[in-house]
Amino acid sequence: MICTVTKPLLAGACAAALLTATPAVSQTIYPIDRADVLIGQKFDLKVEFPGIADPAKAKITINGKDHAALFGKAATFVRTEVGVDASALLLREVTLDQPGAYTVTATDGVNTSTVTWTAYATGPRRARNVILIIGDGMGIAHRTAARIMSKGIKEGKYYGKLAMDDMPHMALIGTSGVDSVVTDSANSAHAYSTGHKSNISALGVYVDRTPDNYDDPKVEHLAEFVKRRKQMAVGIVTDADLPDATPAGMVAHIAKRQDSQIAIDMLYALKPEVMMGGGAAYFLPKSPNGIGKRTDGKDYVAQARSDGYQVATTATEMATAAGDPRTKTLLGLYNKRFMDGHLDRAILKPSYIQEYPEQPDLPDMAKAGLDVLSRHPNGFFLMIEAGLIDKYSHVLDGERAVYDTIMLDKTVRLVKEFAEKRGDTLVLVTPDHTHAISLVGTVDDNSPVASPEMRERIGVYGAAGYPNYVDADGDGYPDRPDPSKRLYMTFGLYPDHYETFRPKLDGMFTPAVMDPATQKYVANEAYKDVPGAVLMPGNIPRDEPNAPHVAHDVLLTAMGPGSARVHGFMDNTEVFRTMAEALGLGHQPARRRKAAQ
Repeated sequence: MICTVTKPLLAGACAAALLTATPAVSQTIYPIDRADVLIGQKFDLKVEFPGIADPAKAKITINGKDHAALFGKAATFVRTEVGVDASALLLREVTLDQPGAYTVTATDGVNTSTVTWTAYATGPRRARNVILIIGDGMGIAHRTAARIMSKGIKEGKYYGKLAMDDMPHMALIGTSGVDSVVTDSANSAHAYSTGHKSNISALGVYVDRTPDNYDDPKVEHLAEFVKRRKQMAVGIVTDADLPDATPAGMVAHIAKRQDSQIAIDMLYALKPEVMMGGGAAYFLPKSPNGIGKRTDGKDYVAQARSDGYQVATTATEMATAAGDPRTKTLLGLYNKRFMDGHLDRAILKPSYIQEYPEQPDLPDMAKAGLDVLSRHPNGFFLMIEAGLIDKYSHVLDGERAVYDTIMLDKTVRLVKEFAEKRGDTLVLVTPDHTHAISLVGTVDDNSPVASPEMRERIGVYGAAGYPNYVDADGDGYPDRPDPSKRLYMTFGLYPDHYETFRPKLDGMFTPAVMDPATQKYVANEAYKDVPGAVLMPGNIPRDEPNAPHVAHDVLLTAMGPGSARVHGFMDNTEVFRTMAEALGLGHQPARRRKAAQ
């Protein structure tokens, strides 16, 4: 069987044909087969033909009728797509206005392909606000370690729960995307934000075969929808940089997430009422002595001030701006890159912290965001991301990742208190994907084992016992990450590196560096002489410097109006649907409802 595509890793009708061994299909239709579409949500319809088509024979029908009858306008025929010796039909910004099944058939007169979409309505609005909290890369092991280190455990029982443990609804979430069983933060944010699947690195689009990163078929984001239809306020809060995959994934339409400058263009075009995080470099123009990286001369900080935003660059400025009841819009930029994590800012204070010594903590950023957004009369959608859990896990820095998981949980506690007082706010707490991290026992510096090898100081099973973290000030964080007996966290995927069996006190771990001679990554010899360090040959390709994601399900917890939908196993696109239903975004009065014709 032959299935014709012209761009690696494309999916759609061809992927379905390969899986089901049905007759060969040679067109790709976007949205793809089995797409769920919220009624009223804008999307682009595209058909890619395998070669040059006759415009008189190129057709799209929906439920047996010409597509123009449904959408009120006809697709544009593109004889030769840029960079592709083949034709296409393209129709921008259409909507499905009635719920039901839609069978979409495309033909060029020789080849025919078919996909099915399901359009869904919702009930009336139940939630005034929706808060989506994302622990980027956070797995079960991160949560377990955070509970042990922040609450304590004795004789098998914890002294307390995490705030995210104590929520009434829970589900496992599948994270795979169109092109791979393993997702990335862009693709997964896209699923949460649009309710559609896409490819690795994609934000707000289905990835087509053209080389242009900005012409791919778009899908409307939740943030765009609620502003357009409900006049709701929007907030994006992260401790990563604002053009990073998750925050940009709430607003951008880009096939490749790497274009940070364009991502900020798209973010600012939406004008969220609250934007806070790192990434100041992409808001400012490039200059000889400045931090700016923009090559187009734009200064979004100056523009934001002109547009009435309060601008904060420190925790103090943020608190002052948010505390002013006149503040309705807030831009907070606290680092030129991603922000620094809690362990570094509050405890270890390595030298690089001094460049931005007054960065706020994520719970304080969340409070500021809630204060500002609550002043808007039509409710709000707020996304809060703890982005460094993922960045630290990529570089095998388990302690930093866990401290930031504790920080995320403190953010959850604050948000829960806000929601419980009001009773009108849906709160969802979820990772976007996870890492191959495990807790296997403890490392005991005072072990009676005589061997100088640190591996002999690892306790497993009964020899593990319990770690001896101390929280003398009662703030919920261990005072130090390196007590004499501590959790032993391992990663199942890694590059060549030296395992030191100790927290990295001088700064974020850099496990591998590029060998200039081979252009491959090798173990970073800066850790070679740490007593007891062991060279660990990598188990991932040598052109990968960091531990990759894994395909594990992630755990979603929820509370508030509409949270009962969260149960069992769910696809990540259903997170969007849960939010849409809570906000009544597809509500139709009874007299308007009818099945799709």
